[in-house]
Amino acid sequence: MSGAREPLRGREAYKVWRRITTRWADNDAYGHVNNTIYYSWFDTAVNTWLIDAGLLDMEGGDPIGLVVETGCRYAQPLAYPDGVQVGLSIEAVGTSSVRYRIGVFGEGSVQAAAEGYFVHVYVDRASRRPVPIPEAWRAAFDVIR
Repeated sequence: MSGAREPLRGREAYKVWRRITTRWADNDAYGHVNNTIYYSWFDTAVNTWLIDAGLLDMEGGDPIGLVVETGCRYAQPLAYPDGVQVGLSIEAVGTSSVRYRIGVFGEGSVQAAAEGYFVHVYVDRASRRPVPIPEAWRAAFDVIR
């Protein structure tokens, strides 16, 4: 590996925000929030937005989004009892996939503690085969792009 890392994006890169309260169990043996918790926050931010936008019906919705890829870069530790704000934007929309950009910030912090992404492929509920994203969904995605 060579060269400097690209800096994490600031708050202006995100369109929708979700406040998350850390829990005692989120800390690991090193005294900070464990990396697995960040992925839980990603899942919560994306799916809560999908529910709020009327796109996710967990019981009967069709199509459904399957997570096919995630990633995260960490810059600063967070720890219980820190408040956390998770920002969400759409980075790209393909024929059947969406790439979400997610920023994790300590409450009131201007610098991201972590930055990640989350890719959904939208599939038919029964066959689990990729399907084109409906036009109404594309319009909703454009709002937070």
